[in-house]
Amino acid sequence: MIDYFALALGHGLLVLAFVRLVTRDSLDTDPAISDLEQAAKTSHPNKAERRNSRKPSEPHRDSAQDGKARR
Repeated sequence: MIDYFALALGHGLLVLAFVRLVTRDSLDTDPAISDLEQAAKTSHPNKAERRNSRKPSEPHRDSAQDGKARR
């Protein structure tokens, strides 16, 4: 005969361990990803800073318009 108490105790402990693991906050964050995000923020300026730091240059010419002008 199967020992139901042993089966219930074993499975109950597995369910308890699973529930405790799922409810941990550390599962939602990855330290490697947060480190990469910090490195990206510090090494690259944001778009507004890049736009303001550019030197004025000639306007961009579209190659399709150049082809039409040559014909």
